Amino acid sequence: MASSALADLIVKCRSLPKSLVRAAGILVLAGLPASAQDLRLQLPLDCTLGETCFIQQYVDRDPGPGAEDFTGGPLTYDGHRGTDFRVRDLEDLAVGIPILAPAAGRVRAVRNDMADRLIEDRREVAGRECGNGIAIEHGNGWETQLCHLQRGSVQVAAGDAVEAGDVIGRMGLSGATQFPHVHITVRRDGEVVDPFVENLWATPLAYEPGGLLSVGLLDRVPDFDEIKAGAADVSTLPADTDAIVVWGAAFGGQVGDVMQMAILGPDGTAIFESDVALDRTQAQLFRAAGRRLRDRTLAVGTYTGRVILVRGGEELDRLETTIAVR
Repeated sequence: MASSALADLIVKCRSLPKSLVRAAGILVLAGLPASAQDLRLQLPLDCTLGETCFIQQYVDRDPGPGAEDFTGGPLTYDGHRGTDFRVRDLEDLAVGIPILAPAAGRVRAVRNDMADRLIEDRREVAGRECGNGIAIEHGNGWETQLCHLQRGSVQVAAGDAVEAGDVIGRMGLSGATQFPHVHITVRRDGEVVDPFVENLWATPLAYEPGGLLSVGLLDRVPDFDEIKAGAADVSTLPADTDAIVVWGAAFGGQVGDVMQMAILGPDGTAIFESDVALDRTQAQLFRAAGRRLRDRTLAVGTYTGRVILVRGGEELDRLETTIAVR
């Protein structure tokens, strides 16, 4: 387990800007004791954390009815027993995202026949929350379980030997899913182990206390379902529109966070700016703001939408996008 000094340092990292969090997180995690040298985990998908994939939820470390991740932060929920690696939206998912064996071992069990769909009520999949999944035994009592794979995509069977990095399926939406991700649970002798606390990652992973997923410009406020589908961004708008709106989607939002939203015109000056404060903590969210055009026209040219996520007065993350007005 981490020493109290290291644990305090991890908690302090939660309020740093994202670039510093990544650097500090690597140093902190590299300093944790390796209590299980016989298991080293690779990412269960090929991605770049903070750019093409994001950890939205960690193991719940609170033994009671509350929930907190290994830093004491809110990136988890009550009873969550694994780590969730997500992609931005369903458009990214549709490309086909290979799921990889996190370590060498032998497949103990698979499920491959559950439908892919987002659910609102976990009772719909009671007893099968993992959806399509794979359990791999790694020896010395270690086991990993990967969940929410695409129906029919599992490429291994019980008894198969796998090496770290082998493609074993594709990310899907099966089981108890509300966003596109792969869930990995680590167990030793049947007990859940937090891979961050026990320093199990072959390459240390920095803790990101929240961030932006995507940003877009539209002539209206989009529905969240559009954003989740990856269908809320456009590359062009007509000059004779009656509004222009910037939106930003985020994960790990906390009460008091501010989303600084701006639209820049073709000359680079802001034609709209607004600070939107978050009034509650949310695992995933979006906010949008913009302006109506009285003369129903925009100057032709390239417009930039910019969203900055601010926590405690410090910039945590930012994203920009551009569109052409014709």
